[in-house]
Amino acid sequence: MPEFEGFQWSGGNAEKNWEHHGVAPAESEQVFFNRPLLVGDDVKHSSREKRWYALGQSDEGRELFIAFTMRNRLIRVISSRDMSREERRIYR
Repeated sequence: MPEFEGFQWSGGNAEKNWEHHGVAPAESEQVFFNRPLLVGDDVKHSSREKRWYALGQSDEGRELFIAFTMRNRLIRVISSRDMSREERRIYR
């Protein structure tokens, strides 16, 4: 994952993550500052632009999966949700 300077949110993605998964933008951002943080290439979804995924936890300890891209050194969160059972196994 490249170095980043901040976050960029689209209203649609922020709203979708809240409505579908109960994850607020601030909680998603916390994942990138807490450890451990696992980041990998999302090859399956990188046909139009480079995408990554992150497995990490919020300040409250909620384990989250984040799909994101980079735009001008800003992380643009595409999706944020609770980790699946398999993702939790990998994370731990």
